Amino acid sequence: MPYEFSFDLSRIPTSFFVELTTIASENKVRRMLAIKTRSLAHRLAETTGLDMTQTLQLVEDLIDVYSRNFSERSRFDGTKKRALLLPHCARKYMDSMCKATFNPDTPSYICNHCSEDCCINKATELGKEKGYDVYVLPGGSCVANVLKGNRHEGIAGVACGQEARLVMKGLRGMGFAGQAIR
Repeated sequence: MPYEFSFDLSRIPTSFFVELTTIASENKVRRMLAIKTRSLAHRLAETTGLDMTQTLQLVEDLIDVYSRNFSERSRFDGTKKRALLLPHCARKYMDSMCKATFNPDTPSYICNHCSEDCCINKATELGKEKGYDVYVLPGGSCVANVLKGNRHEGIAGVACGQEARLVMKGLRGMGFAGQAIR
């Protein structure tokens, strides 16, 4: 389920996310975490133009995803068979100009490399080059069906924070080591 609002995180410095993850993973008093999180949310709201409700939702999702990435990283690094899950909405074309074919058995799209500057084309090539099985999914609800019976150990996924948070929670329950890329 994607956010009901738009935002651009490309202008946010990496140091913001490092600070966010550090705060979330430190074992401090809950009140201190809430105060620091609120301060970070105000800074993020100023940069993105989102209202505070949307910004707090975004910060909560980011904290959860970065914390899970942090805690799962060493386990993920130790995996051998990996899958890369990509969102179909990152395709350059969302109509018949995209030559991807849909495989209902996995439920995922198979990139046919119709456009050199398509994010899915580039990610598919890079993922396969790194030894990942690559799946282009129509939605997060397809993750369990894609992974069922494929014997993957590690899962890397590209998604918005809200979707990544939900999928990572499910992956942990299924025994997979996961990493989210937002």
